[in-house]
Amino acid sequence: MARIRKFVAYRKLERPYTRVSKYKKLSYVKVATNRKIARFVTGNQLKRFPMYLHLLSGKDIQIRDNAIESARVTANKLLENTLGTQNYFFQVRMYPFHILRENPLAAGAGADRFSTGMSHSFGKPIGRAAQVWKGKILFSLGLDPSQLEVGKKALSRANMKLPCRCTIVMERRALKPQKAEISA
Repeated sequence: MARIRKFVAYRKLERPYTRVSKYKKLSYVKVATNRKIARFVTGNQLKRFPMYLHLLSGKDIQIRDNAIESARVTANKLLENTLGTQNYFFQVRMYPFHILRENPLAAGAGADRFSTGMSHSFGKPIGRAAQVWKGKILFSLGLDPSQLEVGKKALSRANMKLPCRCTIVMERRALKPQKAEISA
């Protein structure tokens, strides 16, 4: 299997070029690759937590779906091993809608039989990326105040897997008092 191209080629945020044709069937990218993100929500989804930590993007950038999945796995593994599955709520807050394309060019002997050059340079889909603007929430983590340090450590580990600098912001939520159950 061929290696994936370095993400430096796709990091810059641009409006995606869409082929415009007089034939309707040629006016869009035909095949989208499978997304690599396994789960968008993990942990306890039913419990309400008093504290939330958010990982915010530091600049406008595209983030490839395999980087998002790698960051999710790293953070979730630390949370699951230290807190257990019922003591946190972790959510991926971005979705890789943008389809990355590549026009492969061959060099060397016999390359004329492989490559069309730039005559049909729309490119084939090679992956997906999430377009992220500065200040967008990338990940959210709900937990109890006593587990704050573990949550910060998990989000900082996730930050190491992403191609941009991020900041961690803390949010406190007031919990509504629940009605007492009346037993007869």
